[in-house]
Amino acid sequence: MAKNLGEKAYEKGFDYEKNYGGCAQCVVASLYEVFPELKNEDVFRSATGLGAGVGLTTRGNCGGLTAAVMIISQIYGRELKNIADPERKRFVAYRLGQKLVNKFLDEYGTITCGEIQTKIMGRSFNLYEEWNEFLAAGGHSTACTVVVGNASKWAAELIAEVREKGIEVAINS
Repeated sequence: MAKNLGEKAYEKGFDYEKNYGGCAQCVVASLYEVFPELKNEDVFRSATGLGAGVGLTTRGNCGGLTAAVMIISQIYGRELKNIADPERKRFVAYRLGQKLVNKFLDEYGTITCGEIQTKIMGRSFNLYEEWNEFLAAGGHSTACTVVVGNASKWAAELIAEVREKGIEVAINS
């Protein structure tokens, strides 16, 4: 089941990034396609400024990674009304976030947007000044589309695995 959800999330994330751009929002949207019960317009909207490592700067963490952790945290994070979190619920989100980071490190050697761009497109881009060059290098056709697809897939698989096997798998594996 996790693998099927992961493949669906990959396809949706890839297509959203290809057609609309905005890596963080595309990951959120793809995960909402796979897990429609999570859909929250405020969370989707809050991912807007996270594109290309925050504000299109390419200097921060990959927006796709950040958005995937946002959705994991939407499920497994602590609540404001229970900020003390005596159950330590937030540690499930921490552990799953760590697993996503490790997948990015294994695949790309980094979690930083500009460094991922360099690995997959040969250089990073100032998206405010080099948008056309970014697109010509495959930014929204063969590069960031795959990164968004992978972030969506990996998050969906982790969420499905925890749902199937229980919270213990997130903490102990």
